[in-house]
Amino acid sequence: MSRLQNLAILGATGSIGRNTLDVAERYPQRFRIFALSANERMDELADLCLRHRPRYAVVAQSVQADALRRRLEAGVTEVLTGPQGLERIAAHAETDCVMAAIVGAAGLAPTIAAARAGKKLLLANKEALVMAGPIFMQAVRAHGAVLLPIDSEHNAVFQCLPDPFSGDLRSHGVRRVLLTASGGPFRDIPLERLHSVTPDEACAHPNWVMGRKISVDSATMMNKALEIIEAHWLFGATHEQIDVVVHPQSVVHSMVEYADGSVIAQLGNPDMRTPIAHALAYPERIEAGVGSLDLSVISRLDFVAPDFARFPALRLGYRALKEGGTSPATLNAANEVAVSAFLGRRLPFLAITAVIEAVMDELHPRALTSLDDVINADLSARRHAQIQVEAMTV
Repeated sequence: MSRLQNLAILGATGSIGRNTLDVAERYPQRFRIFALSANERMDELADLCLRHRPRYAVVAQSVQADALRRRLEAGVTEVLTGPQGLERIAAHAETDCVMAAIVGAAGLAPTIAAARAGKKLLLANKEALVMAGPIFMQAVRAHGAVLLPIDSEHNAVFQCLPDPFSGDLRSHGVRRVLLTASGGPFRDIPLERLHSVTPDEACAHPNWVMGRKISVDSATMMNKALEIIEAHWLFGATHEQIDVVVHPQSVVHSMVEYADGSVIAQLGNPDMRTPIAHALAYPERIEAGVGSLDLSVISRLDFVAPDFARFPALRLGYRALKEGGTSPATLNAANEVAVSAFLGRRLPFLAITAVIEAVMDELHPRALTSLDDVINADLSARRHAQIQVEAMTV
């Protein structure tokens, strides 16, 4: 039995955070909830703190902190605020394992802090790796952090590789990585119908229960575009070695093809507790609360090539990876602005990728040498994206 691990969950009230708590609660002898953070849902965070009694809780603003302190038992949980609070719990000497589940660019700084502190880092925040790939991976290598992917696709690839930490696929006879995609809620509807889809329709994922931002990313397949870039940094795959295949059942989570023609796939029910449990216990295996996969009930598994006309975000993802430098950060920032505008009903669905492409055309990629380069690229892309949104506002 492994020793007790102190677990910090960045983004505890989101879907990944809640699923992490569900798995960890099954093993109180293995995992202690050491720190929790949330940006909103203060009532839910308060309930979690009362239930798990963590050493720290982190919120965004001081007014939230004051309200939370009034709800909690004095002397049990110290309430911290802002980015400094997040970085403190991520790099805390007593933190053993960090679940990085803050959505978007906001998760970059604490995730880098965890890597620089040499933590066991469970990465659900794909944007941190997309934005700052070379800097992020250098921090992981230099400080001995253990990086374990939580995205179901990358976790599947991780499980299918003989040495997922090598960063050299060809030396292990790997021909390519195949990332599966459900195709989201709009994979089959007529293209002309996409002009009028609503945020609620975009967030109605057929297989997964996710937050609204990532649900929209699934509908545009921007999530897969970001995952292409993420796979490059996690596994050392070139853009020629990364393919996407649409798999509506979401049972095969991804595959690895070898030079001899063998294809190894990781299968399971579409439940995020499976990759979370895999990473929490790695290299051991633990029960996740997920039912057995019954292939006789599923009866068929379908695979089709993605339609780049329907999903232009995929093309933008490959473009950003090939351009390198600040291009992935520009892609991510423009997407966050455009998705926010769509969810606020200020931008039509099809304009999301139009905004992103316009910003990428305007901002030529520059080299990444520091986090300041990443932050500056992010801010510049957001400014340009906002201008594009205002020009396209419905």
